[in-house]
Amino acid sequence: MENSSSNCCPKTSVIVSVELSKRNWLVASLSPGAAKPSLRPIPAGNSAALISHLRNLECKAADRIGEPVTIRLCFEIGYDGFWLARLLRSNDIDTYVLDPASFLVSRRGRRAKTDRIDAEAMIGILKAYLAGDKSVCRVVAVPSPEEEDARRVMRERGDLVHERTRIVSRIRGLLALQGIRSVKAIKGGDWSSQLDDMRTGDGRPLPPNLRRQIERCFGRLALLNDQIKDIERDRAEVVLHDESTFPCRDKAVRLEQLKGIGPNSAAMLVAEVFCRKFESRRHVAAFLGLAPAPFASGDVSRDQGISKAGNRSTRVQMVELAWCWLKYQPSSELTVWYRSRFKGNGARTAKVGIVALARKLLIALWRFVETGLVPQGAELRAA
Repeated sequence: MENSSSNCCPKTSVIVSVELSKRNWLVASLSPGAAKPSLRPIPAGNSAALISHLRNLECKAADRIGEPVTIRLCFEIGYDGFWLARLLRSNDIDTYVLDPASFLVSRRGRRAKTDRIDAEAMIGILKAYLAGDKSVCRVVAVPSPEEEDARRVMRERGDLVHERTRIVSRIRGLLALQGIRSVKAIKGGDWSSQLDDMRTGDGRPLPPNLRRQIERCFGRLALLNDQIKDIERDRAEVVLHDESTFPCRDKAVRLEQLKGIGPNSAAMLVAEVFCRKFESRRHVAAFLGLAPAPFASGDVSRDQGISKAGNRSTRVQMVELAWCWLKYQPSSELTVWYRSRFKGNGARTAKVGIVALARKLLIALWRFVETGLVPQGAELRAA
């Protein structure tokens, strides 16, 4: 059910906000003509009790004013995800999922914060939004179950890669404490025979407890490598299978045609970014937090860097792709622009430049998947 505020009449609407927590849901409701919201706690996760309470509010308000009323409900996106919004909308309850980071809050050093205050504040925010003031908050688009599940594969892979990096760093750190600086095939291979031949900096074999600790680390590392391979097989299946529910599969296949864009990166970008609709290139950059955040007040005017809003893992992925783009697309217009402007000006300038390149590359890839416009000078893989 699509949200629409064009036909919203505050006089015939019950404005409801739900403050979600792990123990209780605090439901605040403002009926037509009421001056103060009423509060009702409901056990967390009891959606049947919530819907029953909403129907009760609807009937009481309709009896009081003598005409049908509509429930307009909102809650903050957070721990409970989107399942509740889908359930409420399937029960014909007009539901808005709000981004709490977009709320204007008091700038006092210590502001009062309770569930009651937050629930009542959300009622005022939703009333203003329904009245046409779209600046009071941002409404989060609720993804379909298929879109949400499509992101699961690459997000899990990112978690496992992060955990693998942590274990590899732990192994290197344990060996460095013994004066051992170099380890071959640490991410795979015959590491057991390496431990037999290792000698500490002062010529001793590895102490027995340390060796057993490192062996357990290698065991977890082998398990992670197997799980990452399984995820990559799942990713290939969901992207290439004709009956897959992966959104915009054709965009993922198209992205893989560019040199420097691997199948994992293509699937992640489509699942997280390119499955959405954007009005302009500025919206694309702002979605990943790659847009600049200026600071201009009085005589002070400076650049604060990028906003760093949105999905952090995808933003990091774009920076990594920018480095790969320099290597695998040396003749492209983006690479020429980067080298002419940032190369040879120091490490800090190179890091600033790679973020700027990531923003330009993101926009170029968006145009490529939407219109088929190949980035200027970029090379495609052989069919």
